[in-house]
Amino acid sequence: MASKIYPSPQAALDGVLHDGMTIMSGGFGLVGNPESLIPEIKRVGVKDLTIISNNCGADGFGLWMLLDNGQIRKMVSSYVGENKLFERLYLSGELELELTPQGTLAERIRAGGAGIPAFYTRTGVGTLVAEGKPVEEFDGELYVRERWLRADLSIIKAWRADSEGNLMFRKTARNFNAPMATAGRVTVVEVDEIVGDGVLDGDAIHLPGIYVDRVIKSTIAERKIEKLTTRPRLENAR
Repeated sequence: MASKIYPSPQAALDGVLHDGMTIMSGGFGLVGNPESLIPEIKRVGVKDLTIISNNCGADGFGLWMLLDNGQIRKMVSSYVGENKLFERLYLSGELELELTPQGTLAERIRAGGAGIPAFYTRTGVGTLVAEGKPVEEFDGELYVRERWLRADLSIIKAWRADSEGNLMFRKTARNFNAPMATAGRVTVVEVDEIVGDGVLDGDAIHLPGIYVDRVIKSTIAERKIEKLTTRPRLENAR
């Protein structure tokens, strides 16, 4: 079997980018973002993109770069957060937004990978989330029907990979990355470490290589984190 390891982000994304495509991008806040692959998408300059991601990066970081470069037409996400550019473009009508409850977003992605075209959930019933969607009653409760999400390309971040694309994630970086890998027509992964075949314990593999097409070693690792802030402890406090 040919190795899935590619030498660079440019090589790994060669031939898979085009205008108008849908891209899933892993990450949750500042954790687990494919930060080496996103700049290559910016460099190529593909536009009219639909991006499926929990959020759209932070000022100067992650997917924010594509948003700032005018490449994103639509976001499917659950969180705008403190991204002022995201907020401004949406409120001005320059960016289309499909805002989805976080759990529903995760399940829509999982359903896309599992081949389940639709499912029902109570989340969003009676709110703007349910507008234009079928609502049915089950056992005396109303449920809204949600559709799967799939993408032309999934870009994700993992901790370790071997040449066959078997992956391990580290702690909270697992977030949306694993289900997104299953829901993309092509899945490109950046990892911190590439190990020899047989090194990864089969019981510790979080995602089998059957879902992975191309792997690169991360070229950017900013390790942005949200720091815990506490007040000084008082000596006499009990």
